[in-house]
Amino acid sequence: MNADQVATLRALLAPTGWLDRTSAFARALRRSARTPNGLLVVGPRQDEPWHMTAHLADESRLAGLPELAPTLVRWAPERGAPPHLAVGLDRLVSAGAAETLLVVSGTMAPAELLERVHDVRRSGATVFALDQDDPELDELAHESLQVSPGTAPISFDAAQHLVSSAVTLDAGAGRFSIASPPAAGRGDRQASAADHGLRARLARLLDAVSGTPAD
Repeated sequence: MNADQVATLRALLAPTGWLDRTSAFARALRRSARTPNGLLVVGPRQDEPWHMTAHLADESRLAGLPELAPTLVRWAPERGAPPHLAVGLDRLVSAGAAETLLVVSGTMAPAELLERVHDVRRSGATVFALDQDDPELDELAHESLQVSPGTAPISFDAAQHLVSSAVTLDAGAGRFSIASPPAAGRGDRQASAADHGLRARLARLLDAVSGTPAD
């Protein structure tokens, strides 16, 4: 996804509140990541967050912010892998209070990942989670952004693009909550029903831009 496509996503999302949520998460991540090589990125064994790491690396380099340069932590690096792809789980063991762990998981985090995240949190590091509504992972995280399938107007892939594109931007005025929206009350049901069609149309537009097949 190029810069023009990300800009299109941002324009489409402006009235939905999701631009605020992804931007707030990105700003919190930027404030936390203050040590060069201290932003660790990990995901499930079968779905390591290569793309998110690559986008964060590009943003860090272009903005001249070495503290945002990510380190992809892998479950089983191949022998002879280049340095940026050769960092194993031992890096999590040595994580300290000045470092940040970003967990990117498009599926429910398996027990082996949750155990690693728990250990990193106990070491004093700050934990961020970008997931698709994973209560156990969110419970371990200090900050989380849930992209719930069926309700969020963006795909999980698009959310990663939006967060990585916003992480180097200067923090704006005001604060935004990144908690999940409250459940609709009686007075909100009518509006919620009306929003469903809009959300479906927006999702199709976002899928077309991001390359995600429409349902």
